[in-house]
Amino acid sequence: MKKIIISLFAVGLLFISCKDKTNAKKSSEEINKKETSQEPMDSATMMKHWMAYMTPGEPHKMLAKYDGEWETENTMWMAPDAPPTITKGTCLNMMIMDGRYQVSNNKGNFNGMPFEGISTLAYDNAEKMYKSTWIDNFGTGIMTMKGTYNDSTKTINFKGDMIDPMTGKNMNVRETFTFVDDNTQIMEMYAPTTDGKAEYKTMNIKFTRKK
Repeated sequence: MKKIIISLFAVGLLFISCKDKTNAKKSSEEINKKETSQEPMDSATMMKHWMAYMTPGEPHKMLAKYDGEWETENTMWMAPDAPPTITKGTCLNMMIMDGRYQVSNNKGNFNGMPFEGISTLAYDNAEKMYKSTWIDNFGTGIMTMKGTYNDSTKTINFKGDMIDPMTGKNMNVRETFTFVDDNTQIMEMYAPTTDGKAEYKTMNIKFTRKK
């Protein structure tokens, strides 16, 4: 009798499980049906949206103003209480792909070692945000960031992430990029402290247009 009760209980669970799966499947199908019930765009509307996405606008023109050669003064802090290391370098900015993106080639040295870094900077017309990537010869990863422009301070406020080479874990970073005037820019980078409870300034770069 005990075995029969257990068997009936198992059959009941199986029935309930199958019923739940059937209901879940129906719900999923209903959601998909609702999501796909919207009328597709006509080709003219689709082309209009795509043209708006791909056409450089005022943000791209602003970036293009800063094409050319720059001299840099780089200040770095390895820890919140560490003394700064100051080095000199150069930067070459160039708009590519018909003014859609700006590529920056940075060169210098750090502790006697040659340094080279490349960034790309874009303004995404669809997301209405600035986006950037960074790679250099002191690592093998890619830092990605995105942010918005504050017209009153002439600053792009970036947030992003990168891998912390000390721990191998993902680390949130923050950057401000200020267009002081046509011939001066300031980049400030911030990262979390080792305990993750605060952040500190890790880098400050002053860009001065080369005469």
